[in-house]
Amino acid sequence: MNRTHQNTEQPEVGALSGLKVIELSQVLAGPYCGYQLALLGADVIKVELPDSPDCSRGRGPLPELNSQGLGLTYQVQGGNKRSLALDVSSPQGKAILLQLISDCDILVENYRNGFMKLNGLGFDELSKINPRLVYCSLSGYGDSGSRSNKGAYDNTIQATSGIIDQCRGQKPAVSFVDYAAGSSAAFAILAAIIQRGRTGKGCHISASMLEVALTMMAPEAATALHAPEAVKAAEAGILSYDTRDGRIMLGVFKPSQYRKLGRCLKDQGYAIALLETINNWEDVKQSTETLKGLLEQVFPDKNNSQWQSLLDEAGIPAEPVITLAESVRMSICDERQYFSRSAEDELMLPTAAFQMSHGGPKLRTPAPSLGEDTVSILSELGFEDQTIRAYMKKGVVQ
Repeated sequence: MNRTHQNTEQPEVGALSGLKVIELSQVLAGPYCGYQLALLGADVIKVELPDSPDCSRGRGPLPELNSQGLGLTYQVQGGNKRSLALDVSSPQGKAILLQLISDCDILVENYRNGFMKLNGLGFDELSKINPRLVYCSLSGYGDSGSRSNKGAYDNTIQATSGIIDQCRGQKPAVSFVDYAAGSSAAFAILAAIIQRGRTGKGCHISASMLEVALTMMAPEAATALHAPEAVKAAEAGILSYDTRDGRIMLGVFKPSQYRKLGRCLKDQGYAIALLETINNWEDVKQSTETLKGLLEQVFPDKNNSQWQSLLDEAGIPAEPVITLAESVRMSICDERQYFSRSAEDELMLPTAAFQMSHGGPKLRTPAPSLGEDTVSILSELGFEDQTIRAYMKKGVVQ
């Protein structure tokens, strides 16, 4: 991918401009963490092995991009970064990495626990050469406990966290634990940066995908811990119902919203007296089964758009159940500019889930090809062209 196609206008300075990040990670969680920092202006250098780069480079639905090492799975969290292809197992490669780390703010890694320390790259070792280093390790189970050395992926964490069981035995077909883990790690990193501003010292962050998964089910997890015998039926007001031409999901959560739904339906000729009697959470619980049956008889009378209009007018949260392909083409995605072009005539890619009045997330450069920035990064470190060529010939860098 040629960066000469990128917008040459002076970009707005991001909120994290001036922070230097070394990313030693692959697949989803670690790269997504780095991507969020890069969108906000941090200088993120992605370090990969020349002969074993991030495996996500070859994944995605577009074979041509996969063959170039620019698979869509890689690109959705690769923008705004620089790529250094470096054989860190060689003495020269490790020396280069240590030189980079000595002058960086943040290191993000998601290797199996123990790997970094075994190779002399653990927090204790690196903090000696850079006491201000914020070192973030992402792993399946954290760096302590009986499972700390066990490998994990999003799907296995969904299994062992209870997510799949909570979803009636079906695995959600998305890697949301990975992305939530990346977001959680980015949050922890920025907290550590603020702390460093007070203390002058960096710290080690141990981020656990399992704990992230449990955090996303906090009410259910607390219930399972303190009242495991409690079986929570899905409340009638937050279920989806068949309509004449599809399915609609209600967002009738509070008792007052049940009564509001009752008034809305009554105005349309569907008097459900039970809705008017719901005054507290116990009423919600006790009415669930009966109310579900009554609502299943009502909603098929109109199509999705009719119900959407009526419920919107009544101030009742509800949305038709649509496909992901329909969702990403909704006008709000354009209005909020969630998807952004990484360069002229390039793919539309996701950015961040928030906006800021200034200094906010912005996709400025496309995801780099492997080693695209190797020469410029080594030059910044003070290496002469002759030395760089020699290292390339020996396979230390690419």
